[in-house]
Amino acid sequence: MLIPVAYVIFRRENQVLLQQRRGTGFMDGYWAAGAAGHVEPGESVHQAACREAFEELGLRIEPGDLEPLTVLHRAPNRVDFFFQCTSWEGQPRRMEPGKAASLRWFGVDELPTPAVPHELHVLAQLRAGLPPFGSLGDFTPPAGLG
Repeated sequence: MLIPVAYVIFRRENQVLLQQRRGTGFMDGYWAAGAAGHVEPGESVHQAACREAFEELGLRIEPGDLEPLTVLHRAPNRVDFFFQCTSWEGQPRRMEPGKAASLRWFGVDELPTPAVPHELHVLAQLRAGLPPFGSLGDFTPPAGLG
């Protein structure tokens, strides 16, 4: 079964909003996209992105605010839809403090470490432009992170 995931990269000028994961059981302590999550049954990837932005950051966005960046296949069953967003309502804040230790803006030239590898792959390409599709093959998190 294929598992679709929506990611929203919030941008202001040359900065991206990232959250530091905690308490999730997957790459806790790593920096990740401001908002991301699985697409729920009956939901479009755009609807999922908007829902996640509100649930995780308290930001209201509309599907038209989402600019597609790339689609990344992670074997064997993950497909990640990355969007960029530069327009929203509200101030970003940690809505799920049990799942996010910190929330900060970073320059695209000054990304923090550690960062979730497949997300860092996308973030590192923002300046140069992204391919329409990508594949990381068999992405397996390092021991103890998944």
